[in-house]
Amino acid sequence: MLSLAEVRDLISENRDRHVKIGLFDIDGILRGKYLSADKFLSALDGGFGFCDVVMGWDMNDQLYDNVSFTGWHTGYPDAQARIVPESYRTLEAEGGTPFFLAEFTGKAAEICPRNLLQRVLKRAENMGYTVKAGIEYEFFVFDESPESAREKGFRNLKPISPGAFGYSALRSCEHAAFYQALLKGAADMGIRIEGLHEETGAGVLEAALTVNDGLAAADNAALFKLMAKVVARAHGKMATFMAKSCQQWPGQSGHMHLSLWKGDQSAFFDEKAEYRMSPVMRQFVAGQRDMMPEILAMIAPTINAYRRMIPGFWAPTTSTWGVENRTCALRVIPGSKKSQRVEYRISAADANPYLALAAAIASGLWGIENGRDAGEPKTGNAYDISVGDEHKLPLTLWDAAQRLRASEAARDWFGDAFVDHFAATREWEEREFRKHVTDWELNRYFEII
Repeated sequence: MLSLAEVRDLISENRDRHVKIGLFDIDGILRGKYLSADKFLSALDGGFGFCDVVMGWDMNDQLYDNVSFTGWHTGYPDAQARIVPESYRTLEAEGGTPFFLAEFTGKAAEICPRNLLQRVLKRAENMGYTVKAGIEYEFFVFDESPESAREKGFRNLKPISPGAFGYSALRSCEHAAFYQALLKGAADMGIRIEGLHEETGAGVLEAALTVNDGLAAADNAALFKLMAKVVARAHGKMATFMAKSCQQWPGQSGHMHLSLWKGDQSAFFDEKAEYRMSPVMRQFVAGQRDMMPEILAMIAPTINAYRRMIPGFWAPTTSTWGVENRTCALRVIPGSKKSQRVEYRISAADANPYLALAAAIASGLWGIENGRDAGEPKTGNAYDISVGDEHKLPLTLWDAAQRLRASEAARDWFGDAFVDHFAATREWEEREFRKHVTDWELNRYFEII
């Protein structure tokens, strides 16, 4: 981490060089550009304008017609943004080009994902807590290019490895160059990978990112997804973090491991308590469970994310908690003073890490604020356990967006501007989906009905 003065000196030393900057949009996609050294230094001091269309279109650059923040009615002006000096990294694949994250300021900050997470973390700080988070991603890798995948209609793609071979040492040897490039690419960007291995599925990997402070964890997670795709393309492959890319294999998770701290002491750990869960941890888990149906759209933000949540495929289907129970949405992991934590298992790899973390953390803190009672953990197969209506999850993105819109807790924690904007973008996503005729419909109805 460099100070503002150190960043200024670093860039001033080579004014012939360009700097790459980028900010993450509502879907967690990095939108950026190169700036000359002089332009960068000017922006470092006084901020810069970034066209607000990046918050007014979807991941396919299609303009929303149902949001008020920006649109044809505003003329898509520039919104003010600032460079985050402490986010400095170098892009070794681009000859050591300096790279910095940016974030919106002013009115646009109300819906900026990185700003939203910071507001949640600030509220945690005001409650006396700091947050630590570790995110683990599953992602499929194919021997394909964007061109070949499109030519095949994204069907019958060739995975880098056939069949299911979880934790395979053989596969990591066979693809050692790619594995090592992933590890090096992450390290070059200051992202520490705690574990990397073959998962169960054809060509699926899992990367566990080292625990970090809340904001740094989100930065690293968002950049890791981009870096993994870049490394894959450099090796003639294609990586996807789509929640469920094929019918026969499980979906791809983006599990979040969370803990609260007071200074250097875990607020979750109580050696004498059942499961070593402190009262604070029990309230935090209860809040996550009880608020999950209302904020699911932030955790499962795509049409495809709901394809993943089916019984028996490692993705929870109800808002439940258990101790070391991977069939529950929340898995409490009893451990030491350092490792006591809760794993938020329902989140998929396609979620925007800033929004997913904000939702998971805010709901837990809401539980503390309101003294929620976790009750007893679920045991056995949670897929077979009946739950009350209050713990049933929305089944579609549209329903999830309506629950978010109606949530007083979400509006309290995230603000009306964000809730209205994000819910509208999810409604747009559902509307776009409904315009299309799927292969399933053609196969089922075309001849027979």
